[in-house]
Amino acid sequence: MNLAAFTALPDEARLWLLALERPTEAAALAPELDALLSRWRHKGTQYQAAWALLEQRIVAIAEPTLAAAPSGCAIDGMLRGVSQAATKAGNALADPQAVHVRLADGLHALARADLAARLADGTLSPATPVLDLALLTLGDLRRGKLERPLAATWIGRKFGVVVA
Repeated sequence: MNLAAFTALPDEARLWLLALERPTEAAALAPELDALLSRWRHKGTQYQAAWALLEQRIVAIAEPTLAAAPSGCAIDGMLRGVSQAATKAGNALADPQAVHVRLADGLHALARADLAARLADGTLSPATPVLDLALLTLGDLRRGKLERPLAATWIGRKFGVVVA
């Protein structure tokens, strides 16, 4: 996972992880996201954000100011802008309620309603890597907390999945 775009940002920087419906190249998103983040400001505050595309599916945006002084309006505007950038690149943001898992053939977004069936049919196991798109800080991403085994997530707790 290439996190070079975040080199100048502290571990405490606020992080947003947004999944795309389909894989894409960073170059397809770059013009729109670069422009969006360069003009991202609210009530006189210019934000110093950086972004990266992880796994060709996860847009990661980090910004240090909003960790200490969050602005819902500024965040909402940024999220709308990312959605528009994805649309202009011929993609869309995935359902935020979807569960993103790594299977043998790559990343998949599963509807929460399908989890019990996927556990029952063996598609998902206790060791299946689940992506945690709710990470709050860049430091968590740097420390490798993006993926955890299914048994160690809320899914494991909900369905009583234990490590074999």
